[in-house]
Amino acid sequence: MSHPLNTPLGRFGIATSVDAPGECVASIPVGGMVNPLTGAPTIAPMAMLVDHACGLVNHRRRADDEWTVSSELSLEADPHAAEIIAGAPDVSVVATARPFGAKSDVALALCELTHRGTVLATATVRSFYIQSPADIAPFPDGPSGPLPPGTLADRMAVRVAESGGAGRVLLQDEDPVLNNAIGIVHGGVTAMALELVAAAALDTDGPDRPLRTASLRVNFMRPFHSGPESRYVGTALRVGRRTGVAEGQAVGPGGGVAIIARLTAYR
Repeated sequence: MSHPLNTPLGRFGIATSVDAPGECVASIPVGGMVNPLTGAPTIAPMAMLVDHACGLVNHRRRADDEWTVSSELSLEADPHAAEIIAGAPDVSVVATARPFGAKSDVALALCELTHRGTVLATATVRSFYIQSPADIAPFPDGPSGPLPPGTLADRMAVRVAESGGAGRVLLQDEDPVLNNAIGIVHGGVTAMALELVAAAALDTDGPDRPLRTASLRVNFMRPFHSGPESRYVGTALRVGRRTGVAEGQAVGPGGGVAIIARLTAYR
């Protein structure tokens, strides 16, 4: 099932083929996507897929009066995933997600991501359950179809900004299509953006000696809203000869940090 183009899922070409109790199978196109800060191929859309597939599994376990909010996302990837995808860029990455453990006030789902049968990554999303909000927007109804034209940055409504320091920055412009049902920027979009800025912060030696994303861990601490001051900031914590570690932060309109991420990369 394709999703309406006026939703975050449709905007990035996610298709859900299985949405059943205990399982979600979904896909996203990743080939040809590049980091707007570096121009290098990126696996960032895989984070969007993980947020959807694992998040949906957790969401399907809710009670009638409950709603889910993601609290953690973790992605462990083959550092050569981008190169594997480049071998068949028109083939989407597929995630198969299932619940893990018992549901309580929180729930954990795990998934495996593959490309032409090759395992690229494993991932998890932990969600907690809240009282169902009264102001949940109805799921939009609109046309589905091929991905809209434009780059990954165009679809994310992000712009490269001068950081004024050692970090790398993307500005998050307002775009209602990118918001979830409770009116904040979709968690998959923010996870993608944090991968982009953190990976770019480690891009110190140029394309000939890249550090490739191997793990991404995201903590969603509070709602993140788009706006003139909303931004993602990536800062290198360590860049070595064979590995690097960077931090990403989603900073909201008031200057508060809403989401943090830690990225580890290897040559």
